[in-house]
Amino acid sequence: MAAPGTATTSAAAASVAPRLPLGVLRSHPRRRVAARRGGAAPPRWLLRAGVSPAVTADAPEEAVAGPLVEAAPESKLSKLACPICYYPLVSFSDQSALECSTCKKVYPNKDDYWDLTVAVGSTEYSESMPAATEMFRTPLVSFLYERGWRQNFIWGGFPGLEGEFEMAKTYLEPTIGGTIVDASCGSGLFSRLFVKSELYSLVVALDFSENMLKQCNEFVKQENISTERLALVRADISRLPFVSGSIDAVHAGAAIHCWPSPACAVAEISRVLRPGGVFVASTFVLDVLPPAIPILRIGRPVVHAPDLQ
Repeated sequence: MAAPGTATTSAAAASVAPRLPLGVLRSHPRRRVAARRGGAAPPRWLLRAGVSPAVTADAPEEAVAGPLVEAAPESKLSKLACPICYYPLVSFSDQSALECSTCKKVYPNKDDYWDLTVAVGSTEYSESMPAATEMFRTPLVSFLYERGWRQNFIWGGFPGLEGEFEMAKTYLEPTIGGTIVDASCGSGLFSRLFVKSELYSLVVALDFSENMLKQCNEFVKQENISTERLALVRADISRLPFVSGSIDAVHAGAAIHCWPSPACAVAEISRVLRPGGVFVASTFVLDVLPPAIPILRIGRPVVHAPDLQ
C-alpha cells in the first residue's frame, strides 16, 4: 500500500527514473537481472539490485540451519514461523491460534486473518508506527484504498493495475509454482490477481493494517475466490513470520516508501527468500507533493544511483 506524496527512495535501488521504479532482488546467485529474454538491457527507470544470501537479519543459526522440532506437513500454514525466534508454528486443533514450537508465544486467528505481529496479545508494548503507516490502519482509508485511491497512482507514473501486474509477472517467472508473499498487500489488489492467475501454489497476503486485511477478506468473498491457496497474515515487514529460506517470491506494489525502515525490511525479505528467490517492488521516488496532480509530472527529475553488485 502507498501514500500519495510520500517521498523516499528504496534501500535496494540501483537506478531510478521518473516513472514506475520496479525493483528486482534475487537472493542467490548474485547476478544482474535481465529484463527480457536474450539479455536485452532493461528500461532505465527500473530498479535493479543484488544481495548476498549472507544477509539474514539477526536470525539465530539454529533457525537458519533447521528447527529443533519437525515441521508440520506442507500446507498454507507450514511456511509460517514465530516473528520473534523464527521457529515453526504449531496449530491448535480448532485452528483458533498458532503457537511457537520454541518460545510458546501464541498468535490468534482473527477470523479475517492470522495476527503474527510481535506485540500481539501484549499490553506492555506499543504497536504505534510512523504516520504514513498508521494512516492505512484507519477504516476510512482502508475502505477508500481500492475505491479510487490506488487507481490515482497512474498520475504518478504507474502504468495501471493490469500493467503493473504484467510487469511483475515477467520478473517473477522463475518462481512460478512456489509460494509468493504479497507484502503490504493493502486491500489485496495483487494478492487476488495472483490467486486468480493460479501461478502459485500459495499466496500470502501480508499487511500491518488490520482494516486493510478485513477489506481484502471482504473482496475475496465478493469475488468468490477460493482460500485454498490464499492466507491472510498481519505482520511487521521488518519482522516477517516465515521460516528462513522458505519463500520463493516477494512482491510489494507501491509500498516501500511507507515502510518505517526499508533497509530492515529488505534484510528480512532476503532472509526469508530461498536461494534463487525473487523480490519485485515498486514505489514513489522524490515526489514532494501528491503525485495525483498531473502537472507535477512535468518537472519530476531523473536520479541515477550506482548499481549494487
